[in-house]
Parts: sequence; structure tokens; C-alpha cells
Amino acid sequence: MSWIFLVPDSGEIARRRQRLPPGQFVEAWPDLYVPGFVWIADETRAALEAGTGALRPALSVDAAHVTIYYGPRLTDLASLPPEASLKARILSGHGIAAAWITLDQFGERAIHRADSPLDPVFFLRRPGGSATHQWRLFRTKQEAVVFMREHYGNDPEAGDWAAGLAVVGYEQLLERHARPEADSTT
Repeated sequence: MSWIFLVPDSGEIARRRQRLPPGQFVEAWPDLYVPGFVWIADETRAALEAGTGALRPALSVDAAHVTIYYGPRLTDLASLPPEASLKARILSGHGIAAAWITLDQFGERAIHRADSPLDPVFFLRRPGGSATHQWRLFRTKQEAVVFMREHYGNDPEAGDWAAGLAVVGYEQLLERHARPEADSTT
């Protein structure tokens, strides 16, 4: 089981990142709604704690319940971001899921210009990857159902994925699948 952690001290994350060995890369995603809080995955937490002591997350979320739809046209696999980092990015936007939307329904590269970090469309790739991937964040199940119907109308798998989301929104995701950090190590 893997976890995504909400750490309430972005300053501590920044200090620990500076102490990492040269070339070691970790991903930490600032919460887009709560200043000073940061979302990190297991691997990042382990790297930041190595030799410096335990972080004190406010809570942890079971990563299995943050879902991703890749779809039938997935390309540039070597450039896909690590799934744990993508899930931390989803939670940073108070989302419950995301869909890969790099190519549109006609197989053409989708074009989008994000106006702010709060835009539901964001770009992410593996560090050092050659291709950037475009993602659509969903903050609610209804938002996912409508988007998938409009953009993947001919793909029943996409509709089934959205309809099958187990929570209706971010608050319900936290209520059902988050717990205080002290409980997440069991």
C-alpha cells in the first residue's frame, strides 16, 4: 500500500530539499488552496527523511483511491510522470482523479493554455522526459462524468471509468481514505 502525505510545513520541505545529494530529485506539490502545506509521495518522504529525522504530516491518503485514466491513445510512455507524483499533484489541486488528455478524440495533440495553477488542465512529465503530458484534473465525480462524455463520447471505457469513481468529491475522498499520519504506517 502506498500513501500520499500532506505536510503542513513547506519551509521544512524546502530546507530538506537543499540537503539532498546533488542530482537527487524529489517532487513536492504545494497545496493550491492551503498556503504552506505540501503533498508528497512515499518515495519523496523517504528521501527527505533520510538522515534528517521524521517529517510530521498532518494526514495521509491511500494512493489507491486517487485514480487516473490513461485511455487508449497513450503515447510517450518513457516520459510519463511517476504515478505517485501525479497522484500527489492531483491532491494538491483538491482533486479526486485525473485523465490523460495529451491527444484529443481524433488523435491530434491537444492544445491548452493554463491561466493559473488552479486551472483543471495541467502539464506533467517524468523528470528528464522528452514529451510533456497533458492532464485533466477532476475535483468531483460529476465533473469527470461530464468531461469524459463530452471528450471521449465514443469510448465506453472512459464513461465507465468516470461513472465508477468511488467518491463524489475531495472532501469525501478525505473522509473515507485519509487518516492521521500516526495511523498510516500500519
